[in-house]
Amino acid sequence: MFFSGNLIGVEISPHGVTCALTGGSAASPRVERVVHVPFIPGTMQVSLREHNILDPGAFTAALKSAYNQLLCSTNRVAVSLPDAVSRIMLVDLEGRFKSRNEALDLIRWKLKKNIPLDAADTHLDYQQLAVRENGDLALLVAIVSRSVISQYEDLITQAGLSPARIECHTFSICRLFDRRLSLQEDCLLLTFYDDTLSVVAFSNGIPEFFRSKFLPGTVATDSRVYTEINSSLLVYKERFPDRPVQAVFCVASPDASRSFMEMAAEATGLAPVLLETKGAVAPGNSAPGDQAGLFPYTVAAGAAVRSS
Repeated sequence: MFFSGNLIGVEISPHGVTCALTGGSAASPRVERVVHVPFIPGTMQVSLREHNILDPGAFTAALKSAYNQLLCSTNRVAVSLPDAVSRIMLVDLEGRFKSRNEALDLIRWKLKKNIPLDAADTHLDYQQLAVRENGDLALLVAIVSRSVISQYEDLITQAGLSPARIECHTFSICRLFDRRLSLQEDCLLLTFYDDTLSVVAFSNGIPEFFRSKFLPGTVATDSRVYTEINSSLLVYKERFPDRPVQAVFCVASPDASRSFMEMAAEATGLAPVLLETKGAVAPGNSAPGDQAGLFPYTVAAGAAVRSS
């Protein structure tokens, strides 16, 4: 289910539920209405192995409240969860497979030493990105705890909603800015959103490097964020020493974007381009029209704009 038109985009984080109802077309998406309902303290934690929802009643109440305020007829939602709930890997798989189950078995075998969960509690999904020149398949692989993801699915359903897709925040952001990123075949995307720093490298338009770090209690301008950017770039250069960075894109909150871009420029040696939510989706009459107002709905909008 990690990897299914207009849906309600739902971002879930420890801070609350954020929803965006989109319209328009794939070429010209529009945000019609947005809603944010905060959680009461202690409702949720972010964990790879432990249940994330500590107060199921408060969680479903907030989700129902947000949905009701959208005043829409569909109950189909595209849900985005914090990156740290899952492990994302980019994998090259030799050969071809006859079915999805065969592919999953091959991926499990290839990653058997790198799966961070017990085999019985591991849910694995993948998306094929490209076919390499040597015939290998480039795959985006998501690994989550079955018990963790089942809790989310069960409570979302209890709230009266139908989860059509579940993914992580960084890839919701990538989707929102896909049209801009696709104009540059080889680039870096640096994002700081919801206490999470992400570094994604694209080659020939597909991801070839992904690193996400949950940094609770930090802001985009902290020295720790700069250290993590440098650390990620070092790992990337070690893996791909002959791949020069040609362009850098940044996503960060309006109040921190200038300083975040200065950090990115110092770390990469290039002048970054800021990606703004207001440039990726048009605001409807019932949605904020400025970047400061739209930025908190970046992930929810990104989750919603993917067609089935």
